[in-house]
Amino acid sequence: MELTWYGHSTFGVTVGETELLIDPFFDNPKTDTDPEELDPDYVLLTHGHADHVGDVDRYEGTALVATPEVVEYCRDEFGDYEAVGGMGMNIGGTVECGDAYVTMHRADHTNGMETGYGTSGGMPAGFIISDTKPTQVSDEESETFYHAGDTGLMTEMRDVIAPYLEPDAAAVPIGDHFTMGPWQAAIAVDWLDVDYALPIHYDTFPPIEQDPDDFAREVRATGTDAEVVVLEGDESWNLSENLLD
Repeated sequence: MELTWYGHSTFGVTVGETELLIDPFFDNPKTDTDPEELDPDYVLLTHGHADHVGDVDRYEGTALVATPEVVEYCRDEFGDYEAVGGMGMNIGGTVECGDAYVTMHRADHTNGMETGYGTSGGMPAGFIISDTKPTQVSDEESETFYHAGDTGLMTEMRDVIAPYLEPDAAAVPIGDHFTMGPWQAAIAVDWLDVDYALPIHYDTFPPIEQDPDDFAREVRATGTDAEVVVLEGDESWNLSENLLD
């Protein structure tokens, strides 16, 4: 499993031969990537705010993984899209996306479409992506990445995601103001019991300017053994290789 951070909350995730793209928003200062250079098999949308769906129109015809409300919004506003299950999915569901299994979990945030107050996109989400189907039987051989989406700290990270979905790495927002800040994100990392933590959703706009070193210090202060991985924009990082080390 290879992860590429394109700034803000935008991630490319490669699982086997399958290319996933999460929250395409390339109008951010961390990336020089032309979104049309990418050809994902699936586009995953955590929610409908403009800084998460800003470039979804570049991928018309691609299969969307999102709530039915967000899928229909994209179809109405941006073009013709396929969707998992024909109409999208919802909180708690797991869908097979090529070589990946994607589980949708709630995030604590708002979800007005394009940040507007007039239309709701349903519950905002995070995604747990694995190369094996999650079951009640622990699978130490599986590789699992959790993209928390825009969220505050929530006990489901400790009580549901960590023990049952068992992520190896987690991308957590640290920008504060709209999401968790560094200290709450560090608690999330501790609760998730992951090996690796990747900070996201920071330095895009003035209200969310953060030093990721502050996040790393807060993670160490929890006593967790998790390693903080701070990626540069457009940088790739191989989860599989690091789990083998």
